[in-house]
Amino acid sequence: MEEKRYLTFALGKGRLAKKTLELFEKIGITCDEIRDPDTRKLIFVNEELGLRFFLAKGPDVPTYVEYGAADIGIVGKDTILEESRNIYEVLDLGFGKCKMCICGPESAAELLQHHEQIRVATKYPRIAKDYFYNKKHQTVEIIKLNGSIELAPIVGLSEVICDIVETGTTLRENGLTVLEEVCPLSARVVVNQVSMKMENERITKLIRDLKKVI
Repeated sequence: MEEKRYLTFALGKGRLAKKTLELFEKIGITCDEIRDPDTRKLIFVNEELGLRFFLAKGPDVPTYVEYGAADIGIVGKDTILEESRNIYEVLDLGFGKCKMCICGPESAAELLQHHEQIRVATKYPRIAKDYFYNKKHQTVEIIKLNGSIELAPIVGLSEVICDIVETGTTLRENGLTVLEEVCPLSARVVVNQVSMKMENERITKLIRDLKKVI
């Protein structure tokens, strides 16, 4: 008897995974174990449907998918752009909506208009570089940070920041504002290129089913 091949999903940890599982339930895909907050398991299996799931840090999801450790990944568009992996982006799930923006004090707006050389602090150096160099044709110095990006213009590390904006509350509280929008973001489905060929029928059905409920 031929051994059943599992279809493996890498889900970005946190809100993304929670929303994804809710969506999957609507199309009959369940995995109760993964919802247990006390579990120490790393891989969760739905034997009946031949599916495996694991949770990963957002930036690692495209890596797992590119190398075939996962057939399918659910991850934010920001991560897809920043990681720039060889994977197929097949579906916008429509949740986790926000925007990548260039933000700073109102006074920095002029620096952006006159294409002056400025410093940009960001967690997303690839996205920032692409935006300034390829879209705006403005030379900038990009400073990679890992925490509170809003701090950078306040303490004089940079003139502006490139960061994700949901409501803009944190910006306003710190005297910053959105100066330019880079791109819209949301949760996306990504697929390994080989899996798309080998498991085309199963993956295409999954995408079709998801399209009906989003």
